[in-house]
Amino acid sequence: MRRVPLAPRPDWQTEVERLGFAFHTIDGQTYWDESVAYAFTLEQIERDIEAPTDAIEQLCFAFIEKAIDDDEILSRLSIPGGQWDFIRESWRRGDRNLYGRLDLAYDGKGPAKLLEYNADTPTALFESAVVQWDWLEQAMARGVLRPECDQFNSLHERLIAAFGQLRQPSPYRLHLACVQSSAEDRGTVDYLMDCAVQAGLDARFTYVEEIGLLSDGRFCDGANQPIETLFKLYPWEWLFREGYAANLATSRCQFVEPPWKALLSNKGLLACLWEMEPGHPNLLPAFFEGDPRCAGLSARHVRKPLYSREGANIALIERGTVIDSDDGPYGAEGFILQDAAPNLFAQDGRYAVLGSWLVASQACGLCVREDVSPITKNSSRFVPHYIEG
Repeated sequence: MRRVPLAPRPDWQTEVERLGFAFHTIDGQTYWDESVAYAFTLEQIERDIEAPTDAIEQLCFAFIEKAIDDDEILSRLSIPGGQWDFIRESWRRGDRNLYGRLDLAYDGKGPAKLLEYNADTPTALFESAVVQWDWLEQAMARGVLRPECDQFNSLHERLIAAFGQLRQPSPYRLHLACVQSSAEDRGTVDYLMDCAVQAGLDARFTYVEEIGLLSDGRFCDGANQPIETLFKLYPWEWLFREGYAANLATSRCQFVEPPWKALLSNKGLLACLWEMEPGHPNLLPAFFEGDPRCAGLSARHVRKPLYSREGANIALIERGTVIDSDDGPYGAEGFILQDAAPNLFAQDGRYAVLGSWLVASQACGLCVREDVSPITKNSSRFVPHYIEG
């Protein structure tokens, strides 16, 4: 694994906008950064990223099997009691999931360590699937990279295939929704809608704020059309606290991601997995705050809210002193403490976190995000990768 400086394309903004990538710059700050790229060997991808990603996913399924009927675990995860049966029924029905992203610490030497699982509403998808692949093809065509280079990236094909499975046994209408205030969320949903259309679905966009409730208990879009299946880039923990939360289970709506994903998008998962598999090579020691076993953590550890986005309310602590943190609205539900990853990649004043993508629970892609802080925040930059030929 190498951090390789490269000359950006002179017209890189035009090139990425050609693909529909409108949020390459956010609030005047560069988000897509092709002035560097990360180079991996095929062995590093297959042995240290792909295989552990699949193994962690299976460990997560084992956790759900354990947690689904354990009221104590559901309480520790701060899942509202009124939604427990909703989640249980979703898992027992075998509701299909679409995608997720494991955030891993990895410096090229292995084993990769799980930092968190973005199981419900991960973004950075379009740039992972399409933009960095286009960058790779152009880099090889221009002679910047050798023509035999590759990329860990079958996201686009896998997403179309997964949407095709969602429509079985018969076609149906799919609504896709996000909040109005986020260009990044809208870009992600627009891309997913394109994949769904390519899979043969009748896909329609609606904002979360436009969703209403019909007199028969079904959800509807702004045109009062019933919502049969809903992909929502809106976290389950927020939905569970909406005024219409009591209608979720009776709405006759199929949700993507399914309700059981609420157990995996919770950072309490990290403590639960360590309790199940202490010493697992791809896990970091982690406990719920207040657990006496926290005393056994390393002097350098991280405090994470059960629910958090983009590094908000996360604190890096060393010998009792906060050495890095980010503000935010999270933390009311509680925290976990997790050992700081000893193998977080750091070079040239940048820290890199690997995002290992799963579609239909199979590892199929990689993204790299850089930050000047060990905590990956909403100011991080997306950097492309390639596999050396």
